[in-house]
Amino acid sequence: MSDILPHAVVSRRTDARHWRVVLGTLRATFRTGSFARGAELVAAVAATADELDHHPDVLLRYGTVTVTTLSHDVGALTERDVELARRVSALADERGVEADPRAPRMLEIAVDTQDVAAVLPFWQAALGYERDPHDVERLVDPAGEGPCVWFQHMDSPRPQRNRIHIDVDVPHDVALDRLGAVLAAGGRLVSDRRAPAFWVVADAEGNEVCLCTWQGRGQGD
Repeated sequence: MSDILPHAVVSRRTDARHWRVVLGTLRATFRTGSFARGAELVAAVAATADELDHHPDVLLRYGTVTVTTLSHDVGALTERDVELARRVSALADERGVEADPRAPRMLEIAVDTQDVAAVLPFWQAALGYERDPHDVERLVDPAGEGPCVWFQHMDSPRPQRNRIHIDVDVPHDVALDRLGAVLAAGGRLVSDRRAPAFWVVADAEGNEVCLCTWQGRGQGD
């Protein structure tokens, strides 16, 4: 088992042309330009992953390959993820494949509740999800496709505001641009008290989204 690395350390030690820390994972989206070129990169990543005995999630689409790595045994980023990222960056460079460091983003559904134990089993059954072994208040899609669901404690009822919102985790250097786009699209800023960890924004009817980054969360930033 490797020691957990702070997100700030991972961010500094990985290639800024490619990688961003997003929702506790390390993620890169490569612009391959064709399905065949993407498949070639995926095959090379797979061989390297087998060599390192550390296997990322890889999503192949027409024109892009997204690589997401996390040390699943500890539920965090470790030296294994940094080394895998270094090797994948080298594979991309060998093939002349560039990345879009602004593309990575991950979604999380947040459910505000006064009693996690009372509501979490309902969501687990309805979604067919599993409990995150590293976070008892979080559900994850066993297929790795859908957003995770996180249950946030409330100390008192909050009927005047929505009780379910979306967390959109983006690269730390994208957050302000995304905030600007949201405000320009008719949104309003509810709170920036916890920025840059997250900004709370809402649409015209008060439905909320949290724009989140890894910064401001005690990760050495």
